[in-house]
Amino acid sequence: MSAHRIMFWQIEYTWLFYLLSAIAVLLFLIGAGSHIWVWKKNSKSMSLKGVGHALNKMCIDIITGRRLIRGDMAAGLMHFLIFWGFFLLFIGTCVLVAHEHLFEFLEGARYLWFSVLMEIGGISLLVGIIWGLVRRYLQRVPRLERRAEDAILPLWFVLMVLSGFFLEGARLAANSPQWADWSFVGNWIAGLIPAAAAERLYPSFWWVHALLCLGFISVVCYSKMFHILSAPASIFFSSASPVLPPSIEDETGRLDVAEAVFYDGCMRCGRCVAACPSSGAGEAYAPRDFVQWARKQMWQTQFPLNDIRLWNRGDYEGTNESMWYCTTCRACLEVCPVYGAAFEAVAKERRQAVEKGTLVPTILNQTLEKLFRYDNPWESSKKQRGAWAEGLDIADLTKRGAVTDLCYFVGCTTSFDDRARSIAHSFTKILQLTGVNFGILGKKEPCCGDIARRVGEFGLFEEQKEKCKTLFDQYGITEIATSSPHCYHTLANDYPDSSFRARHYTMVLKELLKNKKLSFEKPLNVTVTYHDPCYLGRHNRIFNEPRDVIRAIPGLRLVEMEHSRENSLCCGGGGGRMWQDLKGERKMSEVRLEEAEATGAQILITACPMCLIMMEDARKAAGTREGFRVMDLNELLLEALENK
Repeated sequence: MSAHRIMFWQIEYTWLFYLLSAIAVLLFLIGAGSHIWVWKKNSKSMSLKGVGHALNKMCIDIITGRRLIRGDMAAGLMHFLIFWGFFLLFIGTCVLVAHEHLFEFLEGARYLWFSVLMEIGGISLLVGIIWGLVRRYLQRVPRLERRAEDAILPLWFVLMVLSGFFLEGARLAANSPQWADWSFVGNWIAGLIPAAAAERLYPSFWWVHALLCLGFISVVCYSKMFHILSAPASIFFSSASPVLPPSIEDETGRLDVAEAVFYDGCMRCGRCVAACPSSGAGEAYAPRDFVQWARKQMWQTQFPLNDIRLWNRGDYEGTNESMWYCTTCRACLEVCPVYGAAFEAVAKERRQAVEKGTLVPTILNQTLEKLFRYDNPWESSKKQRGAWAEGLDIADLTKRGAVTDLCYFVGCTTSFDDRARSIAHSFTKILQLTGVNFGILGKKEPCCGDIARRVGEFGLFEEQKEKCKTLFDQYGITEIATSSPHCYHTLANDYPDSSFRARHYTMVLKELLKNKKLSFEKPLNVTVTYHDPCYLGRHNRIFNEPRDVIRAIPGLRLVEMEHSRENSLCCGGGGGRMWQDLKGERKMSEVRLEEAEATGAQILITACPMCLIMMEDARKAAGTREGFRVMDLNELLLEALENK
C-alpha cells in the first residue's frame, strides 16, 4: 500500500471545525486589517519606492536571520530554529489544505518526505521555543522582559507542537503503517500509547490540537506575535520608504510609514536597551519603552478602541518624559532586527513638546534662547566667536578680496569652549604646514542649527539654515571643512539642494595624506585608542579615515576598545544633552573612559569637540592612571609633526 494519510480520520462534526476555522480566519483578517488601517491613518505616505531592493533585503534578512545572529549568536540561532520550524509547519498545513480541497497528491514518496519535514519543523520549533524560555526565565538574560504575555505565547507554541506530536503518535499507534518510521518523533510517541487506547484518544488529541492552532490564529494579531507579519513589513518599508525625521514642511505630526510599521513590529527584544548608552549608564531612558509608548499613542489617536492588543494595554504612562535622555547616537537602529529607529520616535516627540512648550528642560530652553539671540548655544555674546584665531594669520573670508580653496567652519563648541579651541588651533596649524589655502568666517560664522534640530526646535533650525546658506552664497563658499561631526552631519545631510560640499576634518586629513602633503618623519612611540564619535561613525559611516591617519604616524600603535566602529559607546554629549542636567547611576563618559584605559593605551583619541570635552571632564572627575591623556586627532598629528 502506498504511503498516505486519511484526512479527518475518526473525526465527527467536521462542520464545527470549518465553522471555527472561519471564525479564526475572520478574527485574523479583522486584526490584520486594523493594523494596516492604523498604519495608513498615521502615515504621511505609503510610498513604495525601491520595491525590488526592499524585497531582496527583506527576504535575505528573514531567511538567513543575519540581523539576529550579528551581535548575539545564541539569540540568532534560537530565532532561526523558531522561524524555520514555524515556517515548515505553516507550509505543511497549507499543503494539507490543498491536498484535501484541491487535488490529492500527498502519496508515496511525496508523503514520506512531507512527514520527515513536518517532524523536523516540529522539533526545530519546540527546541527554539524551549531555548527561548530558558534564556528568559532560567538564564535571565538582562535585556529580556518577563511579563505574562512573554510566558503565555511561548507555552502556547509548546502545547501546539506537543499536541501535534501526540496526535501523530496516537494515529500511528492505532494504524501501525509500514511507513511509521518516517514520522520518527510521532513513531517514538506511538510506543508510549497502548494500541487499544490510541484509537479512542485520537479524536480528543485532534480537537485539542485543532483548538490550540485555531486559537493562535485568532489572537496572533492581538498580541506581540503580530511580529510574525509586522517584522517583515518593517524590514521592507525601512528600505522602500526609509525612516527619516519628520520633514520641516510637514505640520501634521504624522509618521513615516516605516516608523508606523516599526512600532507594531517591535518585539520588545531589548537589543536596543542593551546597546543604548543611556540605559547602560542607569538613566531613566530605555528605547524599547519609548517605542512602546509611541505605539500606544499611535493607536490611541487613530483607533476607536484605543488599542487592539489583549496584553499590556495600560503600560508606559509618562515614558515620554525620558525623551531628553536620548543622545540620538543611532545605536538602537544599529542593532534592531527590524531596522527600527527609536531615536527618530524621540525626535518626533521632542518636536511636539517644543511646539507645545511642555516638558522642555529649563536649561535647554535657555540654551535655545541664546541660540536665537546670539547665534550660539554657549555664550550671551557674539563678540568672542572668532577670538580663538587672533594672532594666527588666518584669512577672513568675510573681508574684501579674501579668496581661498577651503572654508574652515569652526562651529560653536570649538569656537567658545576653552578645551575645544585647541582643535581649531591644531587643525589650522596643520593646514598651514601642508600648504592648504583656507580661511574662516570669523565673527560672522553662524550656528549651523544642529542643536535646534536634535532637540526638536525645527523653526529655529530653519532660520539657522537660511543664515548659513545665505552667508555661503554671499561669499562664494563651495568647499567646507568642519571641526564637529555634528556640524558636518547637519551641513551634509540636513541642507538639501546646497551649493557647497561639506566634509569633516578627518576626511580632509585623509586626502592630504593620500596626496602626500601630510607626512611624518620621526616615530611617535606611543599606544593610542580611538573613540568613534556617533555622528561621524554610526550616522555617516566614517570609520576608516581617522584610523588611516592615525596609522600613518610611524611608531604609533593603535589598539581598539571593546566597543568600536558601529558598536562604539556614546560619550553622552549628543542630542542636546550637553546643555542639560541629567542624572544617572554613572556618566556615559566615565564608562567609555574606563574602556579606553582597559586597552592599556596611553592616549584616548577623539575626533569631535563634544567627545573631547566629555572625556576630558570624565578624566578629571574619575581620576585616571598617571600619564593617561585625552586628545583630539589634530592635537596628536600636530605633536607628531612637531616631533624633533
